[in-house]
Amino acid sequence: MIRKAFKMKVYPNSIEEYAQRHNPIWKELEEVLKKHGVHNYSIFLDRETHILFGYAELESEEKWNAIADTHICKDWWVHMAGLMETNENNSPVSTDLEQVFYLK
Repeated sequence: MIRKAFKMKVYPNSIEEYAQRHNPIWKELEEVLKKHGVHNYSIFLDRETHILFGYAELESEEKWNAIADTHICKDWWVHMAGLMETNENNSPVSTDLEQVFYLK
């Protein structure tokens, strides 16, 4: 299992709405994530910097990357675009984080 960590940024005035839209996420999106081998997916917020920290366990990077090609993911990006920093295609601006420690 691959442990993936990444960061994104939510707009300061959109924090509560961002959280509401994730509780719960769309059932169809949950199904796509599970179908593509995503497990133990969490997103945390640093309220001081508005940085979102994502963590997920993946069966493969290829399956993870394929999620972006699904219509439900693209629809979700549009749904979330006004709340956070995004790329031209509405995908969140996301930076992978480097693991520096792990205790099993």
